[in-house]
Amino acid sequence: MKMIALLAALLLLQSLAAHAESIHNTKLKDIDGKDTTLAAYKGKVLLIVNVASKCGLTPQYKALEALQQKYKAKGFTVLGFPCNQFNSQEPGTNEEIKQFCSTKYNVTFPLFDKLDVNGEKRHALYVSLAGKDSPFPGDIKWNFGKFLIGKDGKILKRFEPRTTPDAEEVMKEIEAALAAK
Repeated sequence: MKMIALLAALLLLQSLAAHAESIHNTKLKDIDGKDTTLAAYKGKVLLIVNVASKCGLTPQYKALEALQQKYKAKGFTVLGFPCNQFNSQEPGTNEEIKQFCSTKYNVTFPLFDKLDVNGEKRHALYVSLAGKDSPFPGDIKWNFGKFLIGKDGKILKRFEPRTTPDAEEVMKEIEAALAAK
């Protein structure tokens, strides 16, 4: 019985390690269309957000940028992933999205290529974040869904779109993740 429990624990740890690695190694494109991954963010606390420019929740960009400025020196960054799956609220090109974010909200955090967060064309990153093997599975409900990722690449928390980036619960979770070894 002890051997079965030990094997199960080892398989679980191996699965978690592979999952954490997959977040950082997922192939992506940045907002300028260049191939990249999240490898540059290993060891940092991340808030991954699907964003849109023409949504009632778009003003969350201001709070996301405030989080970026408040915690970036401590090893935190926001990562924005434009998505046009919700009522076509992100119709622009990457250049238009980048321009909008920088001029309207002074966004300095990294933005990436537009992607799908749900459905048959769900990007591999969102398969990891919200797929059946995620600790927080289920479709993304709308723009500005948020996932908090620990320094080790593990998904720590999922916040629904209407939970603002500056909500007390979000700030507490970020601070706890930054304090973790």
